[in-house]
Amino acid sequence: MGRTSDAKEKLLSVAFDLIHESSYGTVSVDQICRRAQVNKGSFYYFFKTKSDLVAAAYEEHWRLKEPEYERIFSPRHPPLERLKLWCDYSRGVQRQRQKKYGHVVGCPYASVGGERATRDKKIRLKARDLVGQHTRHLVSAIADGMLTGDITPGDAKLKAELAHAFVIGLLLRAKIDDDLKILKHMEDAVFALVGAKTKPGA
Repeated sequence: MGRTSDAKEKLLSVAFDLIHESSYGTVSVDQICRRAQVNKGSFYYFFKTKSDLVAAAYEEHWRLKEPEYERIFSPRHPPLERLKLWCDYSRGVQRQRQKKYGHVVGCPYASVGGERATRDKKIRLKARDLVGQHTRHLVSAIADGMLTGDITPGDAKLKAELAHAFVIGLLLRAKIDDDLKILKHMEDAVFALVGAKTKPGA
């Protein structure tokens, strides 16, 4: 297959899937090209390196899912409901990916970022940026919760970072144990970390 109009999109999609299913280090450019049915010449037409492809693939993944985050964190929902919806969404995505890949895969950005942080500045910065995009939505919900009195006063950004870091850790634990039951009470800890004045579902 040559430089067809959909070759780049195929490379982005396949790269994300293969690396999220296993790891950056175990996936080669040849594997990505074979799975995408794109020749190597086309790969190098679009991307100089594997790192360039992966950074672009993860950016594209966020672009496609951001509308769902906009829905979840819409001001139409009360602040604590947004946090609950986020936890529900996170569990749902992990269930879908477990079914697709055959095992729990955890957070894609934290996984590739953690694997490459000390070796690949491009991927480390991309992972940091995408984690920051997630945290931005949490900051907005928490700040609104402080205004409504549903969340105790404090530093909304710090609370968001702690909550997000906890969820990343929980996803990592679920990946290690290959067990999604670990995510069952995610919102209990998130509500406690941000200082919610009511329990989930109350």
